[in-house]
Amino acid sequence: MRYLISLAAILWCLQHTDAQTYEVGMLLGGANYIGDIGATTYIAPSDIAIGAIGKWNRSKRHAFRGSILYNKISADDAKGDARRKNRGLEFDNSITEFSAGLEFNFWEWYLYDGVPQFTPYLYTGITGFNYNAKALDLTTNEISKYSSRWSMAIPMVVGIKKSVGRHWVLGAEIGARYTFTDNLDGSNPESRFGNGFGNLDNNDWYVFTGITLSYTWGRIPCYCAF
Repeated sequence: MRYLISLAAILWCLQHTDAQTYEVGMLLGGANYIGDIGATTYIAPSDIAIGAIGKWNRSKRHAFRGSILYNKISADDAKGDARRKNRGLEFDNSITEFSAGLEFNFWEWYLYDGVPQFTPYLYTGITGFNYNAKALDLTTNEISKYSSRWSMAIPMVVGIKKSVGRHWVLGAEIGARYTFTDNLDGSNPESRFGNGFGNLDNNDWYVFTGITLSYTWGRIPCYCAF
């Protein structure tokens, strides 16, 4: 009788406990910046972005997620409005970010019943990133690096993902990062390095647009006490 009870408890767990699946993979796409130089298009990936991603699918509806992403960003006033074209500034920068947070699935995401899975999702959390602090040289009208700095950002990501076979997940996402700095473009440097320009009341943004491909593995956990 004891063994029958134990077997029944195991079967109950297999039927009622959410999946515990791990994922590890890569991100590949493009990045663009939104700020005081160049065009004001919100989604316009023009510079390469590449990184790695890991997830712990804690339930059918949410996952803990971490990632590392390297972005190049650039902008040119020649692609902006008439006022910016007349000013004639341009810059480029590189960003290395580390992000951790929560991914929420709109539909149930369960990789253990052999049925192809698909769902839209949202992700947010906290991001720390390294970038080149820059300043404008008024004598040459050029923007150049004066130091390396760290700052924080809030990621706001929307995407879709689909299982491909038993062990692969393919996704596509667009993610804006609201940064806690206004100097990705050299528009608001520390005072001893130069003067500011543009709108000094708004911080800079950058956006990642691309795909994710991850390998998934794991088992269905059983937390039953028997």
